[in-house]
Amino acid sequence: MPGGGRCPDCGSTELVEDSHYSQSQLVCSDCGCVVTEGVLTTTFTDEGNLREVTYSRSTGESEQVSRSEQRGLRRVRDLCRVLQLPPTFEDTAIAYYQQAYRHSGIRAARLQKKEVLVGCCVLITCRQHNWPLTMGTICALLYADLDVFSGTYMQIVKLLGLDVPSLCLADLVKTYCSSFKLFQVSASVPAKYVEDKDKMLSRTLQLVELANETWLVTGRHPLPVITAATFLAWQSLQPSDRLTCSLARFCKLANVDLPYPAASRLQELLAVLLRMADQLAWLQVLKLDKRSVVKYIGDLLQHRHMLIRMAFRNGTAETEEEKEQQGQGQEQKHGEEEVGDSSLDLCKGKRPASPALLLPPCMLKPPKRICPVLPVSTVTGDENISDSEIEQYLRTPQEVRDFERAQAASRASTSVPNPP
Repeated sequence: MPGGGRCPDCGSTELVEDSHYSQSQLVCSDCGCVVTEGVLTTTFTDEGNLREVTYSRSTGESEQVSRSEQRGLRRVRDLCRVLQLPPTFEDTAIAYYQQAYRHSGIRAARLQKKEVLVGCCVLITCRQHNWPLTMGTICALLYADLDVFSGTYMQIVKLLGLDVPSLCLADLVKTYCSSFKLFQVSASVPAKYVEDKDKMLSRTLQLVELANETWLVTGRHPLPVITAATFLAWQSLQPSDRLTCSLARFCKLANVDLPYPAASRLQELLAVLLRMADQLAWLQVLKLDKRSVVKYIGDLLQHRHMLIRMAFRNGTAETEEEKEQQGQGQEQKHGEEEVGDSSLDLCKGKRPASPALLLPPCMLKPPKRICPVLPVSTVTGDENISDSEIEQYLRTPQEVRDFERAQAASRASTSVPNPP
């Protein structure tokens, strides 16, 4: 053996390495004595010289994992198994958790933040692998607060410098709609409310695409929009039995939570559908409202690209068109004056109603700004004018001479001593 080690019992130098229960030990080949049993060493040189090393100086101290980190790693594994994620996802999430836990800000954070960190690492892994998983699902499994979760999520992404793609809207619709309890008859769902999953999913995707094309999704949480689109799709498939059902009752039947802004997103979607219905002549006669337009959602979605172009206009291109129309209007002004009495029956000088601007809702209805209160002026006109400003008020040579004469008189009056 290198290093000149000897057996403490027989003095033999025939020491060999023997792996016992996956732990390498030095054993004397002559007498069988285990030479290095229970000895903590750091390098092969220490093993060769048979020098014992204290635990504080060994490599085991640096490899120690705290109880908090061990519990977090177990929770990462459990969460991946609950979500039935592939093994590669589990390994990636564990690696992200270990990287994040090395930072002092995370290691010294509150217990609530460490619990949320587990879900953040799993969500980042799913987003990178294009696995449809929402932040709300993770929060429901961990009983975590959504605000705390979103803040920790953004902090981890920035801290680790990760590139996390946004979740595909179509995949999110499929995942979210699959959780609805409306696809089979049960005690809580009557037969008239049960719907085919494929039909409902197909129409919901079309409504969500329509909302995306009309700026109803941009900069907003997607779940309220998807909830409103799913409700309209479900109503439009059998409107005679479902028009009386409200959005709140629909969510209760589907066993899903009703997001707070879903009612507002529903009204915005209905307003878009009504504007599209105004472009079809056979629907203009019916004088539809927000309730009856649901019956014709299938027809509107079938021609949605053409109807959107007809019902809305581009805000940037409209200014150029208006300038061109103004120029053409001036050229045609003289020709219109020569038109006979037959043209007087038409609405002269009027044109059809212009389509609405296709802009985000935040630009169509901007928030009201507080008007600053102007300070009240207390100028009365009797204030004294300084010598440096009085020259601005002198206009004619006569005024200049009068001013010089007044200055000389004031100096003379101040130089004369007071009488005794």
